[in-house]
Amino acid sequence: MSIIRTLFLFLFLLQTAIGQVRLVTWNIENFGASKSEAQVAFIADYLRSYDVIALQEVVAGPGGAQQVAALADALNRKGSQWDYAVSNPTLSSAYKTERYAYLWQPSRVQLVGKPWLEATYAQQIDREPYLATFKKGDKEFTLVNFHAITESKQPETEIKYLKFFPAHYSKLHLVFLGDFNCPQSHSVFQPLRGLGYQPAFTGQKTSLKRDCDSGDCLSKEFDNVWYPKDYMNVVEKQALLFYERMPSFAVARQLSDHIPLTVTLNFL
Repeated sequence: MSIIRTLFLFLFLLQTAIGQVRLVTWNIENFGASKSEAQVAFIADYLRSYDVIALQEVVAGPGGAQQVAALADALNRKGSQWDYAVSNPTLSSAYKTERYAYLWQPSRVQLVGKPWLEATYAQQIDREPYLATFKKGDKEFTLVNFHAITESKQPETEIKYLKFFPAHYSKLHLVFLGDFNCPQSHSVFQPLRGLGYQPAFTGQKTSLKRDCDSGDCLSKEFDNVWYPKDYMNVVEKQALLFYERMPSFAVARQLSDHIPLTVTLNFL
């Protein structure tokens, strides 16, 4: 390949990378003091290549925020600088209050303003979403980090309020991500589809079974990323089967009962 062709290819790849953002969403299950230093080190090594990490189920009590700080420190020791933000405990939860968290590489994306818990529907949504606006190049996007109530408590009674967020934040480009405890095929998501939102994953199970039988380890299609298709598209997506990197499935279940999902979004 000639030097000129090599240079054009390099510039093309660089321009493509500038217009893309790599996200991870993970319900880390009771992320707090119960997680060991080795588990935190594993997470840091596993997720170090991404731009933004969105976590659900950070414990509200002792150790939750501190463990996110420990994860950021572990990521920093991998060679890149990371920043992080942890929400206050969710406000209205009579079910199970918890925190959310973001971690990001400021060399790749910049935080715009401060993240916030969305209080408008706090009486209708048990664990109100945690929003943060980031900027990549000249493009901004706002993540809506959400953990719905469990399947047995009918999460669709909360999810139905997400359809109001695009109008409420009409100047923002929202990306909904997290643990919906509900498959993307459910009719409750139809209003979001009607507003131009698309799920990154279809038919991808994300919760872990109690036991992994003959490689059949996943149970329910709960986690996802919903993006505005008139503003961005998905160029790559992957379900990260972290348990394949651990000594046993039982050891993996001690870390989390969900797998992380990653998407690479390209701005249009």
